[in-house]
Amino acid sequence: MKVGFIGLGNMATAMIGGIVKKQILASKDIIGTDASKETREKAESSFGICVKETNPEVAESADMLILAVKPQFYETVIREIRERIREEQVIISIAPGKTMEWLTAMFGRKVKLVRCMPNTPALVGEGMTGVCKGDLVTEKELTDACCLINSFGKSEIISEHLIDAVVAVSGSSPAYVFMMIEAMADGAVREGMPREQAYRFAAQAVLGSAKMVLESGRHPGQLKDMVCSPGGTTIEAVRILEEKGFRSSLMEAMKACAQKSREL
Repeated sequence: MKVGFIGLGNMATAMIGGIVKKQILASKDIIGTDASKETREKAESSFGICVKETNPEVAESADMLILAVKPQFYETVIREIRERIREEQVIISIAPGKTMEWLTAMFGRKVKLVRCMPNTPALVGEGMTGVCKGDLVTEKELTDACCLINSFGKSEIISEHLIDAVVAVSGSSPAYVFMMIEAMADGAVREGMPREQAYRFAAQAVLGSAKMVLESGRHPGQLKDMVCSPGGTTIEAVRILEEKGFRSSLMEAMKACAQKSREL
């Protein structure tokens, strides 16, 4: 199988890195292009993939084609490649806001579509991706697509109507977590801890807490209660977070994020 990438930015290179590292495909079976010559050359030297100069060249060569450009460039890219798309090709879209209905209209006919929403932790092999299957895609083709996606993290099959929720809870949420880590580190610095050490403590606490949720099978509220001793330090901190609207502000931020995704 030949896999093509139109766009070789951070998300594409995270995918390519995972595919090559886990030996899902050989480098020679990955084809890519980017508007930037420097980016093309960097991907070629880093991964040993086959690089083309134009989008149609990649579209013609790939069995599975991944559109890894920003949403605002999708219309231009699809107009360039739609006459080169073959009936048996699978197209993977990773753009928020671009529905299967919209994609089908841009291609001018029904094509095999898989719509995904990955996130930036893919860069360290810990991505989380929601995957939607188009009507023409077979179970074997979906399995092959998920195999590629799982090379840089985990994935779950979802209905397309949930894709905006995925954007809010996973696609954009690393930014919320980074803000929280930064704020936690600032609080530790205020208490006298050196900043670099504070970042390590805060980041490891978030990593460990996330693993407890994923691996213990316990409800997050139950895990929170385990830390909150009666009359202790943690429950006092929780009281202040509740007073300042910590949970509500996160929910409102996600609501705004999902709405923006729908409008793209």
